[in-house]
Amino acid sequence: MITIRPRRHADDSALARLLEEMQAHYNVPCPPTETVLDSLTSLPAGVTILVAETDRIVGFAAFSAIYPGPGLASGLFLKELFVTKECRQSGIGSALMRAVAAFAVEHGHKRVDWTAARGNTRLLAYYQELGALRQEDKVFFRLTGEALPEAS
Repeated sequence: MITIRPRRHADDSALARLLEEMQAHYNVPCPPTETVLDSLTSLPAGVTILVAETDRIVGFAAFSAIYPGPGLASGLFLKELFVTKECRQSGIGSALMRAVAAFAVEHGHKRVDWTAARGNTRLLAYYQELGALRQEDKVFFRLTGEALPEAS
């Protein structure tokens, strides 16, 4: 049985392990565990993390409210959706997506936006099967590294 619920501080050690697994999955460096735990205890205002739990925490969705959207309505931006490798293809990702959508509806948000790797055709097909509409009219940008302070 899968339970989807808001993250509690008691979840942080298990969530830190998942975040470390996620970083390895994407082949990017991960800060030390203590740094990950510190970041979880000082999340910015407006960040929501839902966890997927079976006998342990096996996935999460992290998102924030955004404004404005079409018609000056608010929405959610889903930053990360991750399920541990051994639990993929088990419905946990879909349960997390349904929970994010339910959260949006419950809080009066009018849409959920996210990005996906253009080359991951299986993932793109999965999102389209959920009923998500692929947005080709937008380009994703990022200020990072030396460009961030130079732009400020």
